[in-house]
Amino acid sequence: MNWLEYLWYRVTPPHLILYPLSLIFRMLISVRKSLYRSGILSSQKLPIPVIIVGNISVGGTGKTPLTLELAQQLIERGWHPLIVSRGYGGLALQPQHVTATSDAQQVGDEPLLMARRELCPVWIGRDRAATAQLAMLAHPQCDVVVCDDGLQHYRLQRDVEIVVVDTHRGCGNGWLLPAGPLREPISRLKTVDAVVVNGEPVPAGQYLMQLSGKVFYNLLNPKQTASPADFLSLNNHAVAGIGNPQRYFDHLKTLGINFTPHAFPDHHPYLASELSFANCDAILLTEKDAVKCAAFAEKNYWVLRVDAQIDPALIGLITRKLSPYGCKTA
Repeated sequence: MNWLEYLWYRVTPPHLILYPLSLIFRMLISVRKSLYRSGILSSQKLPIPVIIVGNISVGGTGKTPLTLELAQQLIERGWHPLIVSRGYGGLALQPQHVTATSDAQQVGDEPLLMARRELCPVWIGRDRAATAQLAMLAHPQCDVVVCDDGLQHYRLQRDVEIVVVDTHRGCGNGWLLPAGPLREPISRLKTVDAVVVNGEPVPAGQYLMQLSGKVFYNLLNPKQTASPADFLSLNNHAVAGIGNPQRYFDHLKTLGINFTPHAFPDHHPYLASELSFANCDAILLTEKDAVKCAAFAEKNYWVLRVDAQIDPALIGLITRKLSPYGCKTA
């Protein structure tokens, strides 16, 4: 956590300088939304429904696991989802299809992670509306878009808005950038279709999501798996370059694994030398980090697969919202 992130979760003397900047940021947000509402800035309506999975704060909240779980749930109900992402952290400038063999440096780590799950087509592009249109031409069977992030991308009209909140971090000090972690005011939560809370407790009217994972797979040989018990007597080093590394470390502790933690910035581009730890039997990686380490992985690189468990009522809400579109069956 850098010094600015540290300030986001408390109120300190530097906020005397930062808070006025937050007021300017709030004004810019309001003007931008007004321009979209008035039609001065145009937004695009797709011929198929759009589900936005986003957040109002900076940092990891669990959007990607939720996006994957929603895609899985939609598939089980006869839909053919298309996942669209900005491709944050990637170098690609044009919309493109992300496959299991794509380069994380080009397409971003989270899109590549999702593509390797092989649930449905995954596309990236800064203009989500234009990207979705290109993807629909390439995959005409797709009948619903699930947008990973993009709550503030008002150029793309949406049918369902879902905001994910981390129960530990919440909304920080409640202030907008740069004085706090918020991209939009807390009042924005009242206008979305669902607020999903990653972890307990869950306020009334919101939906619980829990991340679970107990099985590790070897990065060099994904068919080789291991349980937490296999690491109990080893010298383990845990690596996390995600929005909230501590959540990953806490999860490993609940599995009874002892380890030395190594937190890196979100979307960090790893070098082999950075993971060359002394006295190391096993390196325990997140899936998001693993896609960037495959090129130099060694036999002691292990990846924890994590899946989202969500409140069934959330799926019920989404299917009701999508019901006007019907459901194309395979």
